[in-house]
Amino acid sequence: LASASCSETPKRPRLPRCLRIDNARDPPHFPQSHKPGALMPSTIVINGETHQLDLPDQMPLLWVLRDDLGKTGTKYGCGIGSCGACTVHIEGQAVRACEVALADVWGPVTTIEGLGTPEAPHPVQAAWIKNQVAQCGYCQSGQIMQAAALLAEQPQPSAEQINTAMQGNLCRCATYPKIRAAILDAANSTQG
Repeated sequence: LASASCSETPKRPRLPRCLRIDNARDPPHFPQSHKPGALMPSTIVINGETHQLDLPDQMPLLWVLRDDLGKTGTKYGCGIGSCGACTVHIEGQAVRACEVALADVWGPVTTIEGLGTPEAPHPVQAAWIKNQVAQCGYCQSGQIMQAAALLAEQPQPSAEQINTAMQGNLCRCATYPKIRAAILDAANSTQG
């Protein structure tokens, strides 16, 4: 230790290939019939609009949405489905767009851009505004999409159901009490 030079920089451990950010656009598994980068014609419905795409069929839906269709409300958070920032709906089911390959999209996709409008926000969006949930805002589109899927399935959720449904959506600003309050407000606004 005494002989170590102050100018020496410690060697950083190398992340496994599957966790490197530079690997996020290069999924590790491709069907044997397709080479990585081979373009495949695909038809996909996003927010009610049909799109014809010529993209690798194993490209994550997240990159299709952000890079090819300009739907940047869906955020890149972790690339491994652990944070929920990329949550979208496929046939109303909340899914992580970073984990779904283009070829595996089984129905119409709804992103945060398709959930509501500024003039007519979805009840969850209206409750988010009312409760001033967002701080930095980065995770909020994923939080809102997860909450909207919960309320579509369970219109009057208990606190336990809210906690269970939202546990995979992380918020670095720790706005969890406001998130729960907004979900309960949204549930109450649609009741009746």
